[in-house]
Amino acid sequence: MKPGLFLTFLSITLLASGCTWVKPTPQGEQIRVLNAGQVTSCKKIGKTTVSVLAKVAFVKRSEKKIKRELETMARNSASSMGGDTVVPVSEISAGEQSFDVYKCANPEQR
Repeated sequence: MKPGLFLTFLSITLLASGCTWVKPTPQGEQIRVLNAGQVTSCKKIGKTTVSVLAKVAFVKRSEKKIKRELETMARNSASSMGGDTVVPVSEISAGEQSFDVYKCANPEQR
């Protein structure tokens, strides 16, 4: 590969690795991310497993961005399931994470 082409490819890869591609839907923006102790009076309605790219080419993406994108995807998914809250139930592994989806009837919990 020519040095100029390689530098162009490297620059694009590095820029792409810093981008956030996942955007919340208007409904997804209303969904909360809580922990298990905060949903004791809520009804579990399902589970969602979401995934994003952990690497772009050979560049590892920021863990913070991966976490944020996974939460956004889980929130978007929960909104389509009729939930209003998600709780992470697994660690992030290779850009994938599982969440339980809840419906919290108590408006004060929202």
